[in-house]
Amino acid sequence: MHSIPAADPGTPDARGAFRYLWWMAREHRTPLLGGIGLASVWWLGQALVPAAIGKAIDAFTALDTGLLVRWTAVVLGLGAVQAAAGVLRHRLAVLLWLSAAYRTVQVTVRQATRLGATLPKRLSTGEVVSVGNSDIAHIGNAMEIMLRGSGAVVAIGAVTVILLTTSPSLGLMVLVGVPLMVAAVGPLLRPLHRRQHRQRDLQGDLATRASDIVSGLRVLRGVGGEEVFAERYREESQGVRRAGVRVAAVESALEGAQVLLPGLLTAAVVWVGARYALDGRISPGQLVAFYGYAVFLVAPLRTVTEAADKITKGHVAARRVCRILSLEPEISGGDGRRAAPSEGEAALRDAESGVTLQPGRLTALAAAVPEEAAVIADRLGRYAPGEVTLGGVPLADLPVPEVRRRVLVAGDTARLFTGRLRDELDVRGTATDGEVRQALFAACAEDVVEALPEGLDAQVADSGREFSGGQRQRLRLARALAADPEVLILVEPTSAVDAHTEARVAERLVKARAGRATLVCTTSPLVLDRADLVLYVENGRVRAEGTHRELLRTEPGYRSTVTRGEG
Repeated sequence: MHSIPAADPGTPDARGAFRYLWWMAREHRTPLLGGIGLASVWWLGQALVPAAIGKAIDAFTALDTGLLVRWTAVVLGLGAVQAAAGVLRHRLAVLLWLSAAYRTVQVTVRQATRLGATLPKRLSTGEVVSVGNSDIAHIGNAMEIMLRGSGAVVAIGAVTVILLTTSPSLGLMVLVGVPLMVAAVGPLLRPLHRRQHRQRDLQGDLATRASDIVSGLRVLRGVGGEEVFAERYREESQGVRRAGVRVAAVESALEGAQVLLPGLLTAAVVWVGARYALDGRISPGQLVAFYGYAVFLVAPLRTVTEAADKITKGHVAARRVCRILSLEPEISGGDGRRAAPSEGEAALRDAESGVTLQPGRLTALAAAVPEEAAVIADRLGRYAPGEVTLGGVPLADLPVPEVRRRVLVAGDTARLFTGRLRDELDVRGTATDGEVRQALFAACAEDVVEALPEGLDAQVADSGREFSGGQRQRLRLARALAADPEVLILVEPTSAVDAHTEARVAERLVKARAGRATLVCTTSPLVLDRADLVLYVENGRVRAEGTHRELLRTEPGYRSTVTRGEG
């Protein structure tokens, strides 16, 4: 029994598409070599059947009953070998396909996790989706076809030897004809490669367009742009369709060549073999064998051209995978040699803005320009470069996993994932049911769970679309509180809830985060009034600090920001 996926997918060679496929072959060398061996036996079993039948016919012609029985037994034995080898070959082929596909998924998902926020900046959603939708299948096909393709080459070689032994001229026809046939197919592969690559790029762009439209559908309807974007989507989808037709045109020519070229070769072999039989140069049994080989050769020759096609598609797919694997994260961490400060005692400070978060204090940040608050939050969470220290130790000197464990940034655009609600709220898998319910209480989200028939066991749809905007926001807040990080940074956590709920969230948040460092980026007076310290940021720097009421009296810019200029 084989375990799929592998516990450790290994380190891929992403220096090029060919190197990636070669790495994949090395990682699966046992099933690959075993499958090639079984495929060779399977093909050879078929290749030797016409020769055995020819021998049996010659024995019948010579009225040699004993020889006829022996060659009949050989035919039956070859059939049994084919059946056994075919079943085992197919099992290894499926194993190889699944293993290669899953290993590609593993290394790309691991890389996506490593890249974090860098990935959507460098690649579109459609490009990443294309890997999961089609590229893993093409890479699996490229691995699987190596079994049948290698066996087909062995079978063609065996048939060539048999034909050379029987009739040198016929053997030379096959020996020269096969390379010529493969060479004739070659010119079709380059335009196929190019058109497939173009089609995949267009599919990726279309998937990105669809994702943007779905995520912004409410806004588009509000501004009357739904039809405009729908028309753009139709135009781009037609572009993908036309690219698909161009790919199909080359593929159809390739399919036709796979039938025509082997057919011409086998027809030539049959014609010459029939003339040799009439001249008495070969026996009746050998003539039947030649007819059998003429029919048999079509399958391995088509398999060879099929292998060229699938390996080409696998090369295109591997190139896209390598593009993801070759990316480097914008943010990197230290090597762990610098000792991290003690937990629960270290202050987090951003030198550029002057923002400092002390343990056990709820700090609020009100920015004259909301985007400035998000920029500061990204620096504090090490999602953007900056001179940020934790207990005097630069975050850049700490390993990224250490930073992520201790500092959590919960933005207003964070998503809910598909799955059981309890699992989506307890992403670290360490919280008890009581702790999850405490987080829900602090976020005023108990009513959301109580309304679900299955409670915490309810299944969340993609992006939590069954919940309203305010419900999603409260569930996201509960998820951040359930993680219970040393430093929690919340960006506009109450922007989608009503004033009554916002006041309760602010009050409960203070109690839920007692003893921990917390920063809330907001301009809501209800939340600011509950904070131990409020920082007013203007032009990226802290311009004033104090309580909410103190700043209202002493800082006109702050007063204008939090009251929206209404006094």
